[in-house]
Amino acid sequence: MSKVCAIFGGSRGIGRAVAQLLAQKGYCLAVIARNLDMAQATADGLGAGHLALSCDITKEEAIQNTFKEIENNLGHIRYLVNAAGINRDGLLLRTKSDDMISQLQTNLLGTMLTCKAAVKSMIQQQGGAIVNVGSIVGLKGNAGQSVYSASKAGLVGFSRSFAKEVARKNIRVNMVAPDNGKKFPTSVTVLTVDCTCTPMWEAFEVATQAFEILPNGVRQQE
Repeated sequence: MSKVCAIFGGSRGIGRAVAQLLAQKGYCLAVIARNLDMAQATADGLGAGHLALSCDITKEEAIQNTFKEIENNLGHIRYLVNAAGINRDGLLLRTKSDDMISQLQTNLLGTMLTCKAAVKSMIQQQGGAIVNVGSIVGLKGNAGQSVYSASKAGLVGFSRSFAKEVARKNIRVNMVAPDNGKKFPTSVTVLTVDCTCTPMWEAFEVATQAFEILPNGVRQQE
């Protein structure tokens, strides 16, 4: 069975932690980021056999070219982790329209486009799994993050709906929503049919949760 996984936003934070964990578990990884040097540094640290790529996930053609390069170098993609995202904190009245658009394009549209591209390969392999990294503010909201919250809330609806679309193809779609609240320990909400919450403390622990649901996670019911 193919263990090729594409990790968008894999050069830092949760994405890098996912890459480190999956490499330890024997996955063959494509580490993808806007900055090729950062992606390459992460890939080099994983050992031999991994690929580093640069991609603007707001551009569908760029994503399609990225997936072609992954398949040419590593083989068919069976797993996808979407950890790329940006945040421009600020009150809505002070937020420029360009900042609104960039957050929605990167955090929501970008994930939609990578999922669209990845699922074609997964269908050919008769199965696969996708983990989208969201945020607890997409569920609860937060002052000064209205646009960011909207992008992550949209990701919840997209992940739930897309999971239902591809369930018959043996493809699972789940989402993790880290919570970095000041009053409570960091936690991750795993969105499937029902929401569960497991205490988490570091990016690596979030990555562990993501890894557990890649090969074994609960598929959304139709």
